This record gives sequence, C-alpha cells and structure tokens, in this order.
Amino acid sequence: MQEFRHVTVYTDGACIGNPGPGGYGVVILYQDHRRELSGGYRKTTNNRMEIMAAIVALEALKERCRVTLYSDSQYLVKAMSQGWAKRWQANGWMRNRRERALNPDLWERLLQLCDHHEVDFGWIKGHARSPENLRCDELAMHAAQQADLLTDHGYEDMLQFPAA
Repeated sequence: MQEFRHVTVYTDGACIGNPGPGGYGVVILYQDHRRELSGGYRKTTNNRMEIMAAIVALEALKERCRVTLYSDSQYLVKAMSQGWAKRWQANGWMRNRRERALNPDLWERLLQLCDHHEVDFGWIKGHARSPENLRCDELAMHAAQQADLLTDHGYEDMLQFPAA
C-alpha cells in the first residue's frame, strides 16, 4: 500500500450579502511548509465560496495526498462526510423527488478531487480562536472586497437559465 503525504488544510468562504460579492481563503500546511490561497467572485453565495475553498485547496496539491480538511461550514462537512453529495449525484442532483440539489457544478468538481485524494473533512467552529480558521476568514473577506472580481458562471448562469 502506497503511503501518501499527509496535508492539513483549512478553508473558509465569505460573502458580503448573500448573494453578493464573495471570496474564499485557504491555508495548506505540510511539514514546515505553508501556502495561502484566496480569490473572489462578483456575485455568488456563501455556500458556493465554502465549497470553492475546498476545491481550490485540493486542486493546489501537486500529487495525490492524504488530506485532513477543516471547514467551519457544516453544509460542506456534512455533505461530504455523511455522503449527501454522493447521494445527490447518484440521484441526478436531486435532494429528494421535488428538490434540486444546489451547486451541482461545484459538488461534481469536489467529488472528483476526493476520488483522487484521500480526504477527511472536519468541522471547526468559526471564529473560535483557531489561528488558521481566522486567517482563512481574513483571506476570504479580503478577496471578496477586491476590484475586478471574477464571474461565478455556475451561479450567474443558473440565475439566467434556471434548471427546468
């Protein structure tokens, strides 16, 4: 059995208004290395930024890793650790017979990344004295306030062309 590098990741998403300008923040720790990532979108939701933070973190890894990913988003952590996202995917992105799952574009990307890496999701209380979680929040809020933010096509296109 191959032994993968163990990486610890902290993520956070933020939105100024919901929906509104949003950003994500990521801190990746491996041995004595630290990498911080952030980015923002002109119109999005907090939940989308929480998922995007996890995606960006996993996409930043150059090789297959064993990852412990901490987030203060119970939506993200429960959807992944309790299998909700996989169930939504298996049901054609339906939460139940009547309700569509939100953010299928991002869940699809995240599930593919989790098939590549070995990821354990852990919940951490937001703003609870975790320096890494606080840093992610700072990164996300700063990113959401930048000029020339990117377009979150998954969100904005859905507004123009809602699923039937």
